[in-house]
Amino acid sequence: MALNGYRIMWMMVLFDLPVKTKAQRRNATRFRQFLLDQGFEMAQFSVYLRWCSGKEQVDATTKRIAGQVPTKGNVQILTITDRQYQNVTSFDNRTKKQPRGNPAQLALF
Repeated sequence: MALNGYRIMWMMVLFDLPVKTKAQRRNATRFRQFLLDQGFEMAQFSVYLRWCSGKEQVDATTKRIAGQVPTKGNVQILTITDRQYQNVTSFDNRTKKQPRGNPAQLALF
């Protein structure tokens, strides 16, 4: 099946985890590291993005994330199509940034 902008998905994981105690900081760090290990990249401190080839990959990744969510805190997963993601406007120090492109190569896990 050919990839197209309506099938390709972007996953955005947004989270707010407590970091008042040493154990909470350790749990938050483990969760962030888990996201990086799953192929996410940090967009902002508590916002991580990942490109997925379709809904099936999004569902499988969501299940893996669900198994790693810390007991305290708030984690949300938002998915949008590649076509929708093309409409994102980003600024860095008041300078408009070029939109992120799709990965040059699909990663195989």
